[in-house]
Amino acid sequence: MSSYRPYQHIERRKSRQIHVGKVAVGGDAPISVQTMTNTLTSDAQATIEQIRLAELAGVDIVRVSCPDEASTAALAEIVHEVNVPIVADIHFHYKRAIEAAKAGAACLRINPGNIGSAERVREVVNAAKDYGCSIRIGVNAGSLEKHLLEKYGEPNPEALVESALEHAKILEDHDFHEFKISVKASDVFMAVAAYQQLADCCDHPLHIGITEAGSKRAGTVKSSIGLGNLLWAGVGDTMRVSLSAAPEEEVLVGWDILKSLGLRHRGVKIISCPSCARQGFNVVETVQTLEDRLQHIKTPLTLSIIGCVVNGPGEALMTDIGVTGGGNGRHMVYAAGRQDHTMPAGDMIEHIVELVEKKVSDIEAGKVEASTAKQMDPAAS
Repeated sequence: MSSYRPYQHIERRKSRQIHVGKVAVGGDAPISVQTMTNTLTSDAQATIEQIRLAELAGVDIVRVSCPDEASTAALAEIVHEVNVPIVADIHFHYKRAIEAAKAGAACLRINPGNIGSAERVREVVNAAKDYGCSIRIGVNAGSLEKHLLEKYGEPNPEALVESALEHAKILEDHDFHEFKISVKASDVFMAVAAYQQLADCCDHPLHIGITEAGSKRAGTVKSSIGLGNLLWAGVGDTMRVSLSAAPEEEVLVGWDILKSLGLRHRGVKIISCPSCARQGFNVVETVQTLEDRLQHIKTPLTLSIIGCVVNGPGEALMTDIGVTGGGNGRHMVYAAGRQDHTMPAGDMIEHIVELVEKKVSDIEAGKVEASTAKQMDPAAS
């Protein structure tokens, strides 16, 4: 992240870059947002529909579970019908991994040590090489190897890291390096400590997440604490917010975390006050309505919605469009930090939506104009 405000600068950990299909992970690539379907993968149509909803929310990568042959058989149709790379979640049966690779999975989520014999691991790695798959080593505090539990007595950061490095060595011994690692735990302290330790001792790209974080509200809070801590420290190349909620909700929260840290920008970022007796309009209802009305916008833009003049003008200084509650049924609209015009309370929602869509149109037109000028005069760049 680059910024003219030094206190906003995040120095990302330097990791090697791999690819999950068309999505670059690690290196200087943007931090990607991932989710996982909860439909039966064998029900291709239901899974495709769920992935398309996640795509509308801005997902970069989607993982699907492949516990049986019916699931890997459906994978070819799923991969063909969606626009994002698909990760096949494989736990124990090596044949499912080979089938998924043949079906077009962009990545296999496995633990090499759980796949079985050295020969089976070799077959999976060869399939990944043959079909251009990357691999995610997925270590979880809830399923650590017996020898590590005996060694450490309980799941802890050191055990998670040791497990990850053992699995990584298996792949490296097979001359396979196109992999990323995750060391997830439902305990925020354990997960953050494990990722920090792993980040210090290897350069593999890291997929970060707080596993089994909980419901939409509680899980969002828990994930924001854990993932926010790691991302602020520069750790993390791809991420998933694990919620007991619809996959698209995970995606939206993931984007909100990244936008809050200035690591990625997508859609309208609304800065709004919590509301109080000073408000000139119903802030809570207005913000909820605007979030729904503006969710189709992908172009980055900031919008402040402040109920009164105490903080409104100051927030408007730092947003593309600002609204501050006023008296006599009229509210002040700011453009690029400056007072621009007033609007009647009754037309507020429609007026703001029109302003945002017009601003987005101008931004996109400017991009086209700049691109055209660059093509006509390459020396200008």
